[in-house]
Amino acid sequence: MSYKPRHAKPSRLRRRLNAVLGTSTTAAALLIVQPGTASAAPIGLDNLLNSGAEQLKNAKENLNEQINSVLPPEQADIVNGILNNGAPVIPNVPAAPEVPAVPDAPVLGDTFDRGPCPVTAEACVDLKGGRSWLQKDGKVVHVAPSSGGAPAPSTATPTGNFKVEYKVKNEVSRTYGNAPMPNSVYFTRNGHAFHAGEVGVLSHGCIHLNYDDSVVFFDTLQPGDDVFIY
Repeated sequence: MSYKPRHAKPSRLRRRLNAVLGTSTTAAALLIVQPGTASAAPIGLDNLLNSGAEQLKNAKENLNEQINSVLPPEQADIVNGILNNGAPVIPNVPAAPEVPAVPDAPVLGDTFDRGPCPVTAEACVDLKGGRSWLQKDGKVVHVAPSSGGAPAPSTATPTGNFKVEYKVKNEVSRTYGNAPMPNSVYFTRNGHAFHAGEVGVLSHGCIHLNYDDSVVFFDTLQPGDDVFIY
């Protein structure tokens, strides 16, 4: 059994063998890290981006096909719009038709046929025309259908200029069996008045108005107001 010191130097042969092996290893390593052939082009950033865009496009097309096969057309359009454009595609909705402008109502005082009634009168009656109206500051402010008395000396409605004498809200005619005369506005002291009654039915001399119109006449006219009847 021979003894070899731990730190003994290697022999000259071993040193030459190690040098050869080291050189061969280095050459092999250099061959490995060199490009294989000049024709193999490296993968650049543009190629990566183009490849990713193509894959994204294909994925969107596949998803669009699935959406179209599952959802109704209107809903599919909206979902595909969000997917492709980032905003929903709103279906075409027909525009609402334009509402024609309503012309301004004519001012009665400027267009109304007053006949011979003066602008200073507060109330006017056209017996033949079957109409009565109210005026304020020379303007016609309320028009109502009306009827007067029967054409006989004792029942005819008097014509001319008169003034409101007095008013009675819940009046009755004592001459004609306590017949109701709501909203009576008397313009003579002989019992002639505006009051609610059946329009179209001749009276005993009063002016019949529909009930709502009689309320307006009663509330508007005051003792001393001018009344013109023709």
